[in-house]
Amino acid sequence: MLYYLFKYLHDDLGLHLMGAGVFNYITFRVAMAIMLSLVISMLMGKRLIGFLQRKQIGETVRDLGLQGEKQKKGTPTMGGLIIIAAILLPTLLFARVLNVYIVLMIVSTIWLGVVGFIDDYIKVFKKNKEGLAGRFKVMGQIGLGIIIGTTMYYNNNVVISREVKDERGGVYNSAEKLERGKFSRKDENGKVHPYVNVRTATTTIPFIKSHEFRYEKIAELFGEKYVEYTTPFIYILFVIFIIVAVSNGANITDGVDGLATGVSAIIGVCLGVFAYVSGNYIFAGYLNIMDIPNLGELSIFIGAFVGACVGFLWYNAYPAQVFMGDTGSLALGGIIASLAIIVRKEFLIPIICGIFLVENISVMLQVWNFKRTKKKYGEGRRIFLMAPLHHHYQKLGYHEAKIVTRFWIVGIILAILSIVTLKLQ
Repeated sequence: MLYYLFKYLHDDLGLHLMGAGVFNYITFRVAMAIMLSLVISMLMGKRLIGFLQRKQIGETVRDLGLQGEKQKKGTPTMGGLIIIAAILLPTLLFARVLNVYIVLMIVSTIWLGVVGFIDDYIKVFKKNKEGLAGRFKVMGQIGLGIIIGTTMYYNNNVVISREVKDERGGVYNSAEKLERGKFSRKDENGKVHPYVNVRTATTTIPFIKSHEFRYEKIAELFGEKYVEYTTPFIYILFVIFIIVAVSNGANITDGVDGLATGVSAIIGVCLGVFAYVSGNYIFAGYLNIMDIPNLGELSIFIGAFVGACVGFLWYNAYPAQVFMGDTGSLALGGIIASLAIIVRKEFLIPIICGIFLVENISVMLQVWNFKRTKKKYGEGRRIFLMAPLHHHYQKLGYHEAKIVTRFWIVGIILAILSIVTLKLQ
């Protein structure tokens, strides 16, 4: 909003306010979004914790035989409201809110935040430990997947820039739709290069020289004459799967103090790098990566996201003064999944979100092996002492602060490896 305000004052009214020009720079607005989200989360956190304590809105802890779990009983929950507020307010203030990617991220944040809030409300106020039925959570995640997938595929503002390689304009294949006319850019030597913007269902494959993958390739397996009709269906299904998987992964990871919050902040920094370089045609050209116009604006949202996670970690680190609940964990997972899809790095999710993936797999393996052995031997046997994986280490006697710190270290290594893929092609 402030960007539009200062632009209006400068361009339409001719008022040249001192310092107003800095709002044209993404880096300045990212810095402001980070700082404001930190302030909001830390100030709001203290007030919300006090309110929740007065209202006796606390966590109900199941007896899992884990060290220190009894001390957590009564700890305020629904702290995800802090994260959501600390993301949305700076974004609305400093980002160009009419940008299609910003709109999608605001919708993602609110959409799964509401689903998580309903789940927490049922648990806390209705005293129903099961919360919102799983099928309704999945329906909410599928709904968001349809919104993200449909917008990314059909919206005319979701494009990538292609350099025209020859005089005939041989730049895009038959599956890519030309959305805007030719335009020019100068390189570092002053040479002019023609470009066009195209709308295409294309993503990035890591570690591959020809690193782009078109979803039309999958559709061609069902017959080339049906490509136009099957491609959007396949693409939207992929988006739904990613959002459901990552959102549930974040939800499962939120089992010990500070784990999901810290891992999400690390992932956010990684995705912020991708958004900034892909949204800047100079960096995109140098790194030979996908050039996505107007994507740089997403860095402001990501800055607010990282700041909100770090600010919330002030109260959520061991020993936690507040839990985010499903209000926060579902929203965090949905945000990360949506960001990965928008920056066209969904094939990197197994690396970027490696912690979420391992936590998810540990639960699936545990359930699968228990059912298999019960059918075979008459009694279920476990692979892990307890799933998800962080509880396995708790059962082994590791302090949860050490578990969280080591998971963060692994998350940082995975984030660095993901960023390195910008040059490993």
